Amino acid sequence: MRFIFVPIFASIAMLSGCGGSEPQPKAASGQPAIPVQTATVSIQQWPDVYEATGTVRARTVTVLSSKLMAYVRQVAVQVGDRVQEGQLLVTLDSQDLDTKVRGAEAAEAEVMSAIPEADNGVAYAKANLDLAQSTFKRMEELASKKSISNQEFDEASARLKSAQAAYEMARSKRTQLDSKRAGVQQEIRGASIMRDYTRISAPFSGLVTAKSVEPGNLAAPGAPLLTVEREGAYRLEASVDESRLSLVKAGQTVEVALESLDRRVPAHVSEIVPAVDAASRSYIVKIDLPAMPNLRSGMFGRAFFPMGARKMVTIPPQALVERGQLQSVFAIEGGFARTRLVTTGAHGQAAIEVLSGLSEGEKLVSPVPLGLTDGARVEVRQ
Repeated sequence: MRFIFVPIFASIAMLSGCGGSEPQPKAASGQPAIPVQTATVSIQQWPDVYEATGTVRARTVTVLSSKLMAYVRQVAVQVGDRVQEGQLLVTLDSQDLDTKVRGAEAAEAEVMSAIPEADNGVAYAKANLDLAQSTFKRMEELASKKSISNQEFDEASARLKSAQAAYEMARSKRTQLDSKRAGVQQEIRGASIMRDYTRISAPFSGLVTAKSVEPGNLAAPGAPLLTVEREGAYRLEASVDESRLSLVKAGQTVEVALESLDRRVPAHVSEIVPAVDAASRSYIVKIDLPAMPNLRSGMFGRAFFPMGARKMVTIPPQALVERGQLQSVFAIEGGFARTRLVTTGAHGQAAIEVLSGLSEGEKLVSPVPLGLTDGARVEVRQ
């Protein structure tokens, strides 16, 4: 009998152990109900938008470079400095050009000093010409009366021709001085212009965004020295998929979100670049942004292009529970709160789109009270 009694006792113990796991729901149902408020899963018409990402760029950007090869003597600004139109930014060595200007100015002074002498020569030659002309007229009258010999008349005629030649020569020398002076003045202007190129100034008021030169560097023609962008005139250059070409029109108003400034602003499409990038199959849309403080080129932005409206399942934001990457709600089933994992889409101030996990008409706990757990008994209160 003892040998038979042991298995029976063990079986009873096993049965009692299995029966002991059942009271868990009863204990939960015995807890007092938690008062909650509810919200209904609904379907709403939301405006559908296409989101394009892009980068903020200045509308006006200039890269300053030298027009001649010379060593840099001074750089008056640093990256981030604000500059005014006409402000001196970079000074290049100008000793050679200064020498050329002084040499041309000395040549002009030499020409100017010779002009009075040439003017006197012209006046002297003109006086001799006048005298020779008067003498020739008198000799011509006398010759017509046979009062002088042919020799005397020929001498008067020769003196007239000589005076005319001397006068023309004096005038030619004076004209040559004028031409030489004009050439020297042109040299002065050319050398002065080249010397002015050694002083690089800001073409407009703006912000220095890049600097690639230091004093002592050799500046080469075309090599960038500074980059200056005009402040207060920025735009978002967004990449739009080629399949969305019909959505974008020049002049349309779109909403732009600037995450670093935590702002959403209305903006206008100013330009659509017609070329499509073969690698990304997208094209660039330039959107003019309104003036705002702390806006800088290089910032990240999003543009939202309207696409009409679409129906979507929505819940109030207060009904959503987020734990790390998991999103859930508490659905009310038979007086109990049941955790339901959901996938959300667009987020608005008054509603959140639910992509999966819920159906229209379901009741949810909203707002979710602290300490609410899966399986808790709830009492709905308005």
